[in-house]
Amino acid sequence: MPLTLLIVDDDPMMRLGLKAALGTHTELVVVGEAANGHEGVEQAIALQPDVVLMDLGMLEMDGIAATRQIKAQMSKMRVVILTSHTDETEIIAALSSGADAYCIKGTDVTALVDAIRVAASGAIYLDPRIAHVVMHNLMPVRPTRSAHNELLSGREMDVLKLVVEGFNNTEIAQKLYLSPNTVKTYMKGIMNKLMVSDRVQAAVEAVRRGLVE
Repeated sequence: MPLTLLIVDDDPMMRLGLKAALGTHTELVVVGEAANGHEGVEQAIALQPDVVLMDLGMLEMDGIAATRQIKAQMSKMRVVILTSHTDETEIIAALSSGADAYCIKGTDVTALVDAIRVAASGAIYLDPRIAHVVMHNLMPVRPTRSAHNELLSGREMDVLKLVVEGFNNTEIAQKLYLSPNTVKTYMKGIMNKLMVSDRVQAAVEAVRRGLVE
């Protein structure tokens, strides 16, 4: 039986190109596509593909949060990250979220197909261009719980956990019974303490440091 694929990418031309390129391989069948992480999770649940091709930098839930949700609900589904991002923290965060392969956009189609096959078999595939990053981070330092408490307050940790799960400020406010302005204030404090400039980087850094399991 051919492997079924779901493509999740916010660039319609990328989705079109992937469908055309992968469509030449009879052992692969693209069964669906999604333009953001939220759609990707919904489509993964509905279509139950063997493999999800996941971009990272997307609005409406990034690829790291989407991968985490897919793996939490469907642990046997394989996720292949296909992105232009080569930042160390994002690579480690993506793999920590449960991704089974990490490929850089622009890679040869044959190599991408190999990555899909490897991931589908239950093994891990790393693009040779980023393998050294993983090798240097095989034993990441995990802060102790006391270190967590010194860095972020309890409420900031509550907000950060929901950010990692992909919720926006309005949704976080509803879940924690806070006002959206209060959530914004917590987010500013979180970003200042983690020394990042936006919520995506905050989520990546949270996973990287082990602040969120």
